Amino acid sequence: MDVVLCAYHWAGCRAVSLLRPLTTRLFVCTHDAPPYIPSVIRLCNTWNIPCTTCNVSQVDLPFRPDVLISVYYRYRITETLLNSRSIAPVNLHPSLLPRYRGCSSTAWALINGDAETGFTYHVMDGMFDSGPIILQRRLPIYPWDTGLSLYYRVMFEGLAYLTQAIDACQDGIAPRAQVGPSSYHPRGCPYGGEIDDAWPDDMVERFIRAMIFPPLPPAQYKGMPVLCMEDYLALRNNARKS
Repeated sequence: MDVVLCAYHWAGCRAVSLLRPLTTRLFVCTHDAPPYIPSVIRLCNTWNIPCTTCNVSQVDLPFRPDVLISVYYRYRITETLLNSRSIAPVNLHPSLLPRYRGCSSTAWALINGDAETGFTYHVMDGMFDSGPIILQRRLPIYPWDTGLSLYYRVMFEGLAYLTQAIDACQDGIAPRAQVGPSSYHPRGCPYGGEIDDAWPDDMVERFIRAMIFPPLPPAQYKGMPVLCMEDYLALRNNARKS
């Protein structure tokens, strides 16, 4: 199997490690990573896997892939490229599609008080996370989850099903259309990272946990960092006194 993988972050590194023994040829498109993000480039160089940080839609691929796979890739992939392989192009998305298309999916599920979230492997169709579903699994959201813990739980579990999703496409199992209410969130920190006084306390508490994803900034209240509910209550009381 010849695979083009478009991937980034820890999830991208894990996808490379899973695909490496399964592929005849593997080519990876990724992004430059700051020091606090696991580097797909460094991993590919270690294993002598050809890779690039150029947009996959603008680079000359070294071969026509059997399958194109996207895991936390940050560029939109053109329909021309999506139609250039023999097996359906596959994307791993950290939500129960059609809910939370777009970015920060696990954070939004936590903020909104959902009891569960999950992951979806779906066919890429040129739109944002709208293609038919190949495989989907549910996971509970715990009352102690943070943005960091929930994201890693969902992606860790999701990547355990990577080969199963590819096998389903190879075996010709028909994906099913997305059904139900949909939602979409663009790239960017939810609510700009700022707590709103109009929110009820239970939403504030969830928002604080959702914004815990170091080294990214935590939640803010009137420009001050908030790491826990006690921080927020103290800042709010001081603001009301002044």
